[in-house]
Order: sequence, then structure tokens, then C-alpha cells
Amino acid sequence: MSGGQAGEPLPVLLIEDEPAVMSYVRTVLERGGYLVVCSESGAEGLRQLEERDFRGVISDMRTPGGVNGADVHDWISRHRPQLASRLVFITGDIANEDTAATLKRTGAPCVEKPFRVQQFIAVIEQTMGKPL
Repeated sequence: MSGGQAGEPLPVLLIEDEPAVMSYVRTVLERGGYLVVCSESGAEGLRQLEERDFRGVISDMRTPGGVNGADVHDWISRHRPQLASRLVFITGDIANEDTAATLKRTGAPCVEKPFRVQQFIAVIEQTMGKPL
């Protein structure tokens, strides 16, 4: 695993399959001072996690490719436990039973779409710390 140079901030991994949402969230994070690496599926997100270090992970609950937000959390818990407390879910379907069960089981914060910028950044800063 190759991290950045000493003192170089680590990026946030964003796993989101809707291009408009990905673009919006990426812009919000970058304006907030975070570096962002985007992934369009949970499976691709796991490949990214295997290859490099991240400051934290933001994952949609439901992503294509057979790997959903719960699967991402489970992988992180097994392989990168230090990141488990720095995972934030985003979802447009918080009332879904699977979503509710995952949130209860993982204890991970969840931001419901559509969200306001300040609300979202507050959760990210609480979970991952403020950017340098």
C-alpha cells in the first residue's frame, strides 16, 4: 500500500453510481478542502481500497455490481478496521428495511439525499476531521 508523501493529505473515497450525485458530492468535498477519488461501484471501490490508503469513505447504500454499502462496510471492518469509524453512507432511501438494518448494525452515520451542503460537510468533518 502506498500512501502519499509525508504530510500529504489522503483523499476521501467516494462510491456513488449516479453521475449527477457524484459530481455534486465531489464538488462539495473539494470546495471544503478535501481531495476526492471517485468510484462508480462498490466493487470498484473495494479495488481502490486494496490499492491505496484513504482518509475516509463515503458510500451510497445501493450501488451496482453486486457490492453495496453494507458489503463495503464489512470489507473495511475486516481489512481496514481503522477506516470503519470513518465511513459515511449516503442514501435516498433511508426508510428501506435493508438500509435501516445496515445503519443499525454498522453504527455508521448516514446522510439522506437530497442534503444541504452544510449538513453534509458537518457530518464529514465530524467523521473524518477537517482538511488541513
